[in-house]
Amino acid sequence: MNDQLDIIVLIKQVPDIEKVKFNLKTGRLDRSSAGAVINPFDLNALEAAVQIKEKKGATVTAISMGPKTAESSLRDAIARGADRAILLTDARFAGADTLATSYTLASAIKKLGSFDLVICGEKTIDGDTAQVGPEVAEFLGIPHVAYVEEIREVNEDGILVKSKMGRNYYVIELSFPGLITVTKDANTPRLPTLKDKIRSRKAEITVWTADSLSDVAEMGRFGISGSPTTVAKVYAPHTEKRRGRIFEGDPEEAARRIVSVLKELNIIG
Repeated sequence: MNDQLDIIVLIKQVPDIEKVKFNLKTGRLDRSSAGAVINPFDLNALEAAVQIKEKKGATVTAISMGPKTAESSLRDAIARGADRAILLTDARFAGADTLATSYTLASAIKKLGSFDLVICGEKTIDGDTAQVGPEVAEFLGIPHVAYVEEIREVNEDGILVKSKMGRNYYVIELSFPGLITVTKDANTPRLPTLKDKIRSRKAEITVWTADSLSDVAEMGRFGISGSPTTVAKVYAPHTEKRRGRIFEGDPEEAARRIVSVLKELNIIG
């Protein structure tokens, strides 16, 4: 065991959910319709890693799979405390479901070699499946704990966490190497300083393609070819327009009219 822990944080660049649009024909997000940001839950994962780094000493590596533009999110991760960053980008990674995504990320971690802890956000705001973290752990053959709300203790052998699943809380000791997924209640992500932002612009981002992982992965398990699930159809939600009525005049008469309308709508008996 090294004096410092080796921590890997998995982050995803996601579209601004308030601006993004769906392509109803392809069943996919039109990511060009909105700006891109780090998945909010992944900011909690990064903050957890940086806090461990500050208290115990650690090297924090951020890994993201996505288009070349995801480099900006990795620079943001460096500004927030990551020591280095790796971007997995290749047309062969495109169209991946959670299984293919998890396989690709796990392959990158295998290529890195030894590590102590992998930290992921609970879920992403664009997919909302909460599957990638546990699936990565399964591909790596390591134990994992999901929905971590508190990191209570970290030592050279493992980590003690509090997790909430359903209505119950669990205090679990996880041995290294292991993986945890953290919720938004785990911490409050810090904001990078101007100095950190400037420093991150000069940082070197390591870029790996599918070929870079050929010694640890099967090429046919990336992207669409490695995805057993696809989106069959996307539905635009139907929204009813709200209607309002104003009753004027004598208050008692207005009250009677309101009661009459509520009865017509079967709101009251």
